[in-house]
Amino acid sequence: MIQNLPGFRDFYPEECALRHTLFETMRNCAQHFGFEEYDAPILEPLELFTEKSGDEIVDQLFSFTDKGGRAVALRPEMTPSLVRMVGAKIHSLPKPIKWFSIAEQFRYERPQKGRLRSFYQFNADILSEISIAADAEVIALGIHILTTLGLTAEDFHVRLSDRKLWALFLETQGIPTSLLQPTLAIIDKFDRERPEQFLSPLRSLSADISWESVLENIEHFRSLKRIDALWEFSSSQRPLAGSVSALEQRLQDMACLLSRLHHMGYGDVVTLDLRIVRGLAYYTGFVFEFFERQGDMRAIAGGGRYDNLFQKFGYPDTPAVGLAIGDVTLQMLLEKKALRPQISSCVDIILCFDSPATECLAIKDASQLRQRGYAVTYSISPIRPISKQLKLIKPQETTWIVLYDGEKVLIRRLEPREEHRLHAEEVLNFFPPIFKSPEWKTTKS
Repeated sequence: MIQNLPGFRDFYPEECALRHTLFETMRNCAQHFGFEEYDAPILEPLELFTEKSGDEIVDQLFSFTDKGGRAVALRPEMTPSLVRMVGAKIHSLPKPIKWFSIAEQFRYERPQKGRLRSFYQFNADILSEISIAADAEVIALGIHILTTLGLTAEDFHVRLSDRKLWALFLETQGIPTSLLQPTLAIIDKFDRERPEQFLSPLRSLSADISWESVLENIEHFRSLKRIDALWEFSSSQRPLAGSVSALEQRLQDMACLLSRLHHMGYGDVVTLDLRIVRGLAYYTGFVFEFFERQGDMRAIAGGGRYDNLFQKFGYPDTPAVGLAIGDVTLQMLLEKKALRPQISSCVDIILCFDSPATECLAIKDASQLRQRGYAVTYSISPIRPISKQLKLIKPQETTWIVLYDGEKVLIRRLEPREEHRLHAEEVLNFFPPIFKSPEWKTTKS
């Protein structure tokens, strides 16, 4: 027997219906926040991803040379495609740009709990807006999605940090600009190992820095949870000329963002936590991750500001901030909290008949009811007794049953229970149209 590939999932109808319900919740929430949906090819030029993340990312991709000799890859994320699409029309798109997507992505890595090789991800980005309001909006959207799915402040929290604040602090430690990114990449791994194990990697960056004292200050800095404590400690660390005012301004920005989220009603969900660094080099400002409050699950969601990425791809300078929510960890959390979404009925009406004559009436009605907007099904096997047809009906998957008996019909609603006896020609009158078909307008050349 042939099995599916490691790290890939089959979606049987029940799982597919669950996925659809989850995605529709995300889609509705994003649209309520004024975001517009977009999509991009699942296959992109390999250069699109190496330009953003370097050649080392190739080992993490499903990449190959196509029949035209082009180096291509299955997308591991949507951000590069978003930059390519927006960059191509940056001067004509209305600003700010608020786009979202729900797309399948692929990463060639070892499958493990909460991390697969194929997964779906919700992405929401605000582009061409530098203000803190944009950062607050994408964080608020992520919170809104999780609370709409039934999660509460007791189930998850948002840990907020700031790459710019980290950079300013590291400057007070005498770390040169050229070493900020590799230093932050090491700091990002602190929670996985003991801090002293990072002395060797830090020393390899520069032999001219007293890393023992720097490491001690880094540990203290990342443990602070209040704006005033951050200011008091940072300003005491032999700041370089000009860094004091920049540091103070950035702490004011952080306070402003926290205040804005508080006024939006999310003060009990968002906390300042400088242990969040996010290792990706393109982040330039506030960064955040959503975690379960109890347990050791992977991050449910994450994101941050990436103001320099458009320039890296050769497009005009475009400020940007984004959020991503993966479906694998999110579904694990919903299952753990017994919040599996209710799957809505996929069938409105089931027609039952027991003779060629009543079958003709039923299939004629089925055609008309479908055009009126109803989901209608009936037995397509050789005609069998109605009693056997009724045994195949799952009450939770349908709303109405129509039983044809000669020129009479019995229309039965399952929940709440009700029955109606009518003539066969009255079936269509009983079910009025529930939607108007869209009018497709054609443009004559």
